[in-house]
Amino acid sequence: MTSKERALLRGQANGLDPLFQVGKGGMSDELIAQTDDALRARELIKLKVLVESSPLTPREAAEALAAATNAEVIQVIGGVMVLYRYNPDLHKPKKKPVKNTSTEKVYNKPYKKKKSPFEDKKGRSKLIRPKKREE
Repeated sequence: MTSKERALLRGQANGLDPLFQVGKGGMSDELIAQTDDALRARELIKLKVLVESSPLTPREAAEALAAATNAEVIQVIGGVMVLYRYNPDLHKPKKKPVKNTSTEKVYNKPYKKKKSPFEDKKGRSKLIRPKKREE
């Protein structure tokens, strides 16, 4: 991954909230499974390490989680780490539903009001004209 790609992902992760916390229990199988599911659904996640109670440093926890989930460590600042894993399923184009019936075209058209021959472009009546002032 290039530094520009990493910088772009850091910028996107700036607005994210941490999903999980690594606490006094350290790394568990449940945490790894939840992180793997979150990476599959979102690609980019932010996690928090409780520095006072965790047996691991934030860098160690990030490296261990990244190795267990086949992700990349994007950033570790303080007790916060950002992980990324590409998911090709999220980038597939969505298919549009196919319309079969010809009647849908008639009924789904927006209603367009017909202009009266007695109205100008703005819909005002041409028949009633303002009186001219006499000076």
